[in-house]
Amino acid sequence: MFCESFTDKVIEHFMCPRNAGSMPDADAEGTCGDPSCGDSLTLYIKVKDDVIEDISFLVFGCVAAIATSSMTTELVKGRTLEEALKLKDTDITEALGGLPENKLHCSVLGATALKNAIENYHNKMNEHKGANEQ
Repeated sequence: MFCESFTDKVIEHFMCPRNAGSMPDADAEGTCGDPSCGDSLTLYIKVKDDVIEDISFLVFGCVAAIATSSMTTELVKGRTLEEALKLKDTDITEALGGLPENKLHCSVLGATALKNAIENYHNKMNEHKGANEQ
């Protein structure tokens, strides 16, 4: 690992990740993994009135995977689900001040896991709504 190839912001989020940990009472979760490098991310969301009220993550991966996971949570906490769905991997990379070329795939983990968590939330809400209509 060559720390000089990472920005100070990446190192900061790696050393002191925000919102790390599981969330037993999450409303939904989304997972994404990259089999080519072994990185895996699970995001947990708590939603109130279509706003991401709380978010946390568990990640297995490198410096960039940890930093991008942390930044993903920072970028969407307090946002509506609709706003959060617009988050792209490039937004995460830019917020961290860039990533080395061979680590850009790590930002895809955050954006994809987030979309999967929101999809999981919508599916649960639709199931709940359907159960109440019967």
